[in-house]
Amino acid sequence: MRKRVFLAGIAAVVMVAAWPQGLSAQAAAANPLLVPDKGAFRILLEGAEVGAEQFETAPSGNAWIARSETVIRVPGGNESRSTGQLRLSADGTPLRYDWTAQAEKKTSGAVEFEQGTAKTSINFGGQNPYQQDFVFPSPRLAVLDNNLYHQYALLALLYNWSAKGQQTFPVLIPQDMTPGSISVESLGAKTVEAAPLEALRVSSADLEIVVYFDARRRLMRLEVPAANVAVVRR
Repeated sequence: MRKRVFLAGIAAVVMVAAWPQGLSAQAAAANPLLVPDKGAFRILLEGAEVGAEQFETAPSGNAWIARSETVIRVPGGNESRSTGQLRLSADGTPLRYDWTAQAEKKTSGAVEFEQGTAKTSINFGGQNPYQQDFVFPSPRLAVLDNNLYHQYALLALLYNWSAKGQQTFPVLIPQDMTPGSISVESLGAKTVEAAPLEALRVSSADLEIVVYFDARRRLMRLEVPAANVAVVRR
């Protein structure tokens, strides 16, 4: 049962905690810039494919758009569909986020980011959406929404690859209206299926995720060892 719950909300594992101070200018300068990317992930549970995600990151005017759509069909459960579109600056600072999620019912929402304040709203199908604001100590934070795994690619922009070590980042899960934090640590160079990759370990109070990037800092693979879940680029 835990594995099914995990697939329904991978990002919901972040721990609610005190938020760290924002990244320094030096740390931001040590990070790579966004690059155009487009493709698909296979979502595997115990080695069996249970879903897929289509994604694209592309420039849009003086900003960037990272969009993705995921379909998950876990045996014995309902099909779920999720979409997300994140508008962000070249250094990974979120500007606006729009999402939809549909299983038995459809919900949608949006987040406006202004100087460290996330103005969130969720529409459950009624006339008046539920609204709530969250204040962060820095405008640079991770948006890791449920079932949208490509958003973990943006951790490559937040993490200071030169400093290495364990680093903590504020996080927002828009579908759950949940702020929190995650710990990210470099695991160094790894070879996965004959491909040389760089790995980051993403940790919360109750779960550990390993994400793998190629030399261009593109997300290639995501693993949750405790749940036997893998998200693999086609």
